[in-house]
Amino acid sequence: MLDKQTVRDIAWSGKKAVVRFDYNLPMRDGVITDTTRIDQSLPTLRYLLDAGAAVIILSHMGRPKNGFEPKYSLRPAAEYLSGVIGRPVKLAGDVAGPESQSMAAALAPGEIMMCENVRFDAGETKNDPELSRRIASLGDVFVSDAFGTAHRAHSSTAGVADYLPAVCGLLIGREVAVLEGLLKNPRRPFVAILGGAKVSDKIGVIENLLEQVDMLMIGGGMAYTFLAAKGGSVGSSLLEIDRIDIARALMDRAEALGKPLLLPTDHVVADRFAEDAAVRNLSGDIPEGWMGLDIGPETAARYAAEVAKAGTVFWNGPMGVFEMAPFAAGTRTVAEAMATTPAFTVVGGGDSAAAVSDFGLGSKIDHISTGGGASLEFLEGKSLPGVACLMDKS
Repeated sequence: MLDKQTVRDIAWSGKKAVVRFDYNLPMRDGVITDTTRIDQSLPTLRYLLDAGAAVIILSHMGRPKNGFEPKYSLRPAAEYLSGVIGRPVKLAGDVAGPESQSMAAALAPGEIMMCENVRFDAGETKNDPELSRRIASLGDVFVSDAFGTAHRAHSSTAGVADYLPAVCGLLIGREVAVLEGLLKNPRRPFVAILGGAKVSDKIGVIENLLEQVDMLMIGGGMAYTFLAAKGGSVGSSLLEIDRIDIARALMDRAEALGKPLLLPTDHVVADRFAEDAAVRNLSGDIPEGWMGLDIGPETAARYAAEVAKAGTVFWNGPMGVFEMAPFAAGTRTVAEAMATTPAFTVVGGGDSAAAVSDFGLGSKIDHISTGGGASLEFLEGKSLPGVACLMDKS
């Protein structure tokens, strides 16, 4: 159970809430293409407004390099939020600067304002104390509800909590409760599926999950480093040569613990990394001149069968290059298995969440994390700065 104070522990009437949401939205030609992150913030926002708070919203968007960049402005987010919440959302043109300070001072209960993209200020990613103090001066209580950035110690995610009482919002509360449940009390058997490009991105989480899960299944580009560690040939597939010994040690650890660690036995291979490449299915070793870009149908069926028998399933990382049609079948099969199993299912954000959304299966997953990196670091056993900074229940 989350041992941190939440928005429900504060008497909000007459107070100003400084809230860090994650409105880092996918955009195309200045138009939001997926509003999920704003939609997921609405329960916390509505709670605060109904409780009599005025709300000052902070978020980042993209990775601006030199101050204000129009393409990274939060204006589209403010306009969309205003429509769905049914109230004006005033957008300040700075980050806790004079305009933000003036607007916040005049903000009445039930009103909402938003500061511009916090990354327009170079101090944000440096966790600059001066910026943190300016952010804190906007309101009375800090609310952390951006799980997607909770693993970063930035001014608007953690530094501000040095200067204001700090609690979590409803989204972070739900995220932490679900992920803690995986580590402390999962329904058995507990199966984890890990994919994506690199073993190096997931060493820590594999080490920690091996202690918790009943079975671990590997796919995606990272599988080829494990297969090479077993002595197999992987052709021109993605391979982290400097991680082969680590992959071998992880397999030895799984064997010592009696935990099955499943690897692909067949592959969808191509002669080059392109959607119009020559493609074929093969089992076993991959010959030179060919690269594995998806798990094969035999492996996909085997993984799906294990998901169907599970009590709990955690999935992070696609099984192949699902953005290209010839290499999407493995990821789709796993996603469909997740959507139909009676198990409690958790998708750990990132590309896995994107895949589930692309396949139209999001509503059939029990929990889709809003933070790929944050969920992995949590399951790795790391402390998340955006959660650690909050006041304890005690």
